[in-house]
Amino acid sequence: MIILLTGVAGFIGFHAANRFLSEGHEVIGVDNLNDYYDVSLKQARLAELQRHENFEFHKVDISDHVALDAAASGKAITHILHLAAQAGVRYSLDNPHAYVQANVMGHLNILEFARHSGTVEHIAYASSSSVYGDREDGPFKETDKVRSPASLYAATKLSGEMLAESYQRLYGIAQTGLRFFTVYGPWGRPDMAYFIFTDKIFKGEPITLFAPEEMRRDFTYVDDIVDVLPKILATPPGSGHEIYNLGNSKPNTLMQLVDAVEVACGQTAEKIVLGKQKGDVSNTFADVSAAERDFGFNPKMELGEGLRRFVEWYREFYALEKL
Repeated sequence: MIILLTGVAGFIGFHAANRFLSEGHEVIGVDNLNDYYDVSLKQARLAELQRHENFEFHKVDISDHVALDAAASGKAITHILHLAAQAGVRYSLDNPHAYVQANVMGHLNILEFARHSGTVEHIAYASSSSVYGDREDGPFKETDKVRSPASLYAATKLSGEMLAESYQRLYGIAQTGLRFFTVYGPWGRPDMAYFIFTDKIFKGEPITLFAPEEMRRDFTYVDDIVDVLPKILATPPGSGHEIYNLGNSKPNTLMQLVDAVEVACGQTAEKIVLGKQKGDVSNTFADVSAAERDFGFNPKMELGEGLRRFVEWYREFYALEKL
């Protein structure tokens, strides 16, 4: 496969690119390297990828269709893994335009590129568990109604699914949407709770917990996600457009996350407890039976071991001595 991989310097994009490159596929990676979080971490991920001869990188903002077309033209791209997005629920309250620009306009530009390419066989794109809204029940099924997004971020990811469906119907572009459930692991995003908690524990600072008594998340280790991506990308859906949940299907409470981070760090955190924040959902819980049926998806990583591996990476990356 010759793969256009957007968001290649991001967390999941980096791990996915590594997997495809190691399997001998050609990856043309694009990323705008924005400063939503530490750019040096993104650059370090890129440095790892650039060790592969079959990797090519272009600094491109996918919301700029001219720049995107220039970077990807003439490559005979056969598959697209579209992971670029403006992430984060809380940041969408402060900078809503960034979300529409990246997640709606950017997604449209990817679809337009594929439509005119003449070579793209399949697009797999990142959606989010956030599209299910703020619910107490579960597990969440792909066939559930998703008409009540709790945040602008969720609304833009739902918009991406609708754009994909319309382009498949209009132009026959085979597409697969992937609803990721709280992916974590080494090289992770510094804006996510487990990373923030680890960072503050090692700095001797208190951690802030928002409504910990009601928060549960389906924490999913990145390798469990990446293991199934090659099969998904190589398999255009017979229906033209399908959506799959990719989650651990074993939700943990926020306090279980804190306990596991403390064990992995070997230290106890001072805790500040506050109320629920706008846009947060209380619960995520994936029904993954469809992905298991069609691709053999079978997440195995337990939260404690996954966080141990993350903290091990964190210590090495930030050159911390073991206590």
